[in-house]
Amino acid sequence: MQKTVTRLTEEAELQLHGEQWQPTPVDRTLAAQAAAELEEAVGPPEVQRALPAIECLERLRTALAVLAVTLARVHGHLAWFLAAASTALAPVLHWRALPADDGYSFGAVLPTPEQYADAEDAVRLLQQTLARIAAQ
Repeated sequence: MQKTVTRLTEEAELQLHGEQWQPTPVDRTLAAQAAAELEEAVGPPEVQRALPAIECLERLRTALAVLAVTLARVHGHLAWFLAAASTALAPVLHWRALPADDGYSFGAVLPTPEQYADAEDAVRLLQQTLARIAAQ
């Protein structure tokens, strides 16, 4: 996930610096709000690592919800960026934090600690990029 988000944020930075993307005041406001909410959802790595898996998954899904709600309120470059970010984090929706007692889990899988860390780092990178968009 982090590799995909890194490429995505690099493309956003190129568009911003090349002035192909000039965020509107509404874009900047929504990007700032989303950045703050993502920072709250997925805190520092040392805090995240101390949480039980079910809470880590909850926080990652909260981050996806932040992206979805923000996406619903924008259009243009910011919408495309948020849609691509949501797609990059979509595997989180197929994760489960608890074992399936009956063996049936609708295809959900238990992620590894490395997968959690990768997703959390991807969210942090998105948060930083949204903060830079807000500061444009």
